[in-house]
Amino acid sequence: MASPIRRDEEESALSYVLEAARRYLAELDDSPVLPARGGRFGGGLPEDGAGAVAAMEELVDAADVATRSSGPRFFHFVTGGTTPAALGADWLTSLLDQNSFSAVSSPYGSQLEDVAIRWLLDLFELPADWSGVLTTGATMANFAGLASARRWWAEQHGVDLDERGFAGLPAVPVFSSEYVHASARKALAMLGIGRDSVQVVDADELDRSLRGLGGAPSIVIGNAGDVNTGDFDPIDRLADLAEKHGAWLHVDGAFGLFARITPRAAALAGGIERAHSVIADGHKWLNVPYDCGFAFVRDGRYLRPPFQLTAAYLPSDERPAPEASRRARSLAVWATLRAYGRSGYRAMVEQHLDLAERLSERVDAEPELERLAETKLNIVCFRFRPEGLSEEELDELNLALGQDVLEDGRVFFGTTRYRGKTAFRPAIVNWRTEEGDIDLIVEVLLELGRKRLGVRV
Repeated sequence: MASPIRRDEEESALSYVLEAARRYLAELDDSPVLPARGGRFGGGLPEDGAGAVAAMEELVDAADVATRSSGPRFFHFVTGGTTPAALGADWLTSLLDQNSFSAVSSPYGSQLEDVAIRWLLDLFELPADWSGVLTTGATMANFAGLASARRWWAEQHGVDLDERGFAGLPAVPVFSSEYVHASARKALAMLGIGRDSVQVVDADELDRSLRGLGGAPSIVIGNAGDVNTGDFDPIDRLADLAEKHGAWLHVDGAFGLFARITPRAAALAGGIERAHSVIADGHKWLNVPYDCGFAFVRDGRYLRPPFQLTAAYLPSDERPAPEASRRARSLAVWATLRAYGRSGYRAMVEQHLDLAERLSERVDAEPELERLAETKLNIVCFRFRPEGLSEEELDELNLALGQDVLEDGRVFFGTTRYRGKTAFRPAIVNWRTEEGDIDLIVEVLLELGRKRLGVRV
């Protein structure tokens, strides 16, 4: 029986998708973020296939339920868009289908990753001799950075943990601030250190806690960009304490690391160059497609061993990455940096800082809205606060409004808890976002809030 997969389907399937892409991009700026709800798929596995073009038609027809997360009004989860260069390179990545786990499997992808890491270190003004690796996102970047920290920690106890394991070793002391992100805790869980191993302290408490260890090794997680406010830990102070007490300083800069590329925000991220490991997301402020992140480690000796892959048939130059099979995400990173350069990214970040200031001013000008935190970077934390409601009633109202905003779909941002209050925290990281998109945040929230209160709009 001949295979039903035919070479002549390739061009027709790609042509169909190209036309669908043209329509999608032409409508993206003005499309509702959530155009429709409901699933379109079901049923059992077909015995006989419909063919490539028919399958593409079904996917495209059902894509009206896909969030327009690449559009200018998606402010949820600190999600960036996709630059034209990154989009083109990502299509090329699928076309070439490289496994970039080593230079033997893909000299093309491997070389591009080397260059991309070097360019990223330059962009963020980190030392050029650091090692680095591209990952699927911030969680796996945290995993890579903290795996390096774990190896260093065990080495201080005279143990090769990646070969022997934790047997006989004490618990790993881990310290961070209230800004510690769930992805860092998840990485600690995957590393066997534990989510609840993190002791939440401020800088003064950290000094006392590290002193109390009596010189025993520990890990400190600094946070560059709190997800609710964009605020930063005092990284320089943390670096001082890490040096003083012999701790490993890991900095989670999922989006906050980008503060280093503009003089307007660089002071927030001062001291990151003194860390032992630093991470960031590519599918946030770099505006490359999902999935992409990067981890940088000062001493590459600690990055490679946790991820060593050995077998008689494998090359010895595998990349120091959690995954064995690896998509060549370096193409999108390299392409967008080549296309827009340092000045292009500086301009984009500064545009987003301007837009965050605009949103803050709009919020402050509305009596029914209340800003809950200083706007340090690109996130504005605020709530709907009409007069006459208790804190409990305000929480209930804002939770309901959050659901209204998502279902309405004109703009897209969710709720959080900040200082005991239910709040909104739209994040501005998409290169497409303009002033009108920012103004719509306020207009839609006021409209929906007044509607929920029964006030004539």
